[in-house]
Amino acid sequence: MLTKSYSKTKKNTCKVTFELPPSVNAQAIALVGEFNAWQPDATPMKRKRDGSFSAALNLATQHEYRFRYLLDGERWENEVNADQFVPNGFGSEDSVVRL
Repeated sequence: MLTKSYSKTKKNTCKVTFELPPSVNAQAIALVGEFNAWQPDATPMKRKRDGSFSAALNLATQHEYRFRYLLDGERWENEVNADQFVPNGFGSEDSVVRL
């Protein structure tokens, strides 16, 4: 799930929360995308008590960002509630969040 909270005080910022349910069946998940130069170690998602995973980022508005989830360092997944999906150079698609 993807949720957006636009800042009332910082007009050019939006807090985006990325969440995956326990059913993804992973031990570790990294949020990887244009906002962190596609670095798998940059944004690890935190596991919650219920087994779901979550990460929140403050991103600039008036932009769109490609991203994906990397599960256990080997399996790529998209966000089912992404604003858009676009082809990538690896024969699959990237999720897109528009702000």
